[in-house]
Amino acid sequence: MNKLVLNQVKFKFPIFLTFIHYVISWLLMAVLKAFSILPASPSSKLTRSSTLIALGTVMSLSTGLANVSLKYNSVGFYQMSKIAVTPSIVLAEFILYKKRVSCSKVLALTVVSIGVAVATVTDLQFDLFGACIALAWIVPSAVNKILWSSLQQQENWTALALMWKTTPITLLFLVALIPLLDPPGALSFDWNFNSTLAILTSAVLGFLLQWSGALALGATSAITHVVLGQFKTCVLLLGNYYLFGSNQGNTSICGAFTAIAGMSYYTYLNMKQKSSKTSSRQASSLPISRLSKENGSVNDGNYGGESVKQDT
Repeated sequence: MNKLVLNQVKFKFPIFLTFIHYVISWLLMAVLKAFSILPASPSSKLTRSSTLIALGTVMSLSTGLANVSLKYNSVGFYQMSKIAVTPSIVLAEFILYKKRVSCSKVLALTVVSIGVAVATVTDLQFDLFGACIALAWIVPSAVNKILWSSLQQQENWTALALMWKTTPITLLFLVALIPLLDPPGALSFDWNFNSTLAILTSAVLGFLLQWSGALALGATSAITHVVLGQFKTCVLLLGNYYLFGSNQGNTSICGAFTAIAGMSYYTYLNMKQKSSKTSSRQASSLPISRLSKENGSVNDGNYGGESVKQDT
């Protein structure tokens, strides 16, 4: 939808489009807040203001630069650039949280990345400026996902509450980016019914995408969120091929299936890790249960009788 607005509607202002998206998102959340549907924020003592400012800043860069990339590059190249986000997240999480990824998961993510690269290789249209923007987008995108995931999982933020808190900060930084990355003439754009409807539709979809993405980040992890996005790419490619007869070529189809195989293995590893953690927790509580039973059996004898008498 964003590509349609930028190319077909001729709205050549990607940062201003992002600004409109966040304004609409803020208005929709204000309506939810007015009806007391918006969840309350956790205690301000749990989260430093600098962390929220950092999140708002990287959100403006991540979303704004993504739309600039869509303006100058094809959707295929935009998807290809997402592959670099995965190793960036792994490196950033290791630097920030000393979090390590197992060799098995590295293998699965490598298969996913190769599969997505092969699947999207047929649609790689870009220019030098667009490629530079795509490279500049990688780090803010990785940090953005990590902060969204950690704030929700470690500091009890809900997706909507965090969006409500950081959107004003994001809008402020987007205003600063507009004169740097957008061409002049946004106010003289022909705001007819069709173009306005297309822009507002993309804004509503942007709000739903941000909300669902934030929910996924809170429930899983930054890396899993990237894998989910790549799964979406493969489903779209295969859906176009099998449902609409779009000839993507055998190479792209094989790449999509390869990526899905890697995603399946990655999902299996995550489920196995979660299951082992659950088992270890149950095992750690087992000695306590046995001790309770042993104490209970002892209380059936003379020592138990004395204990009851003392308590009474």
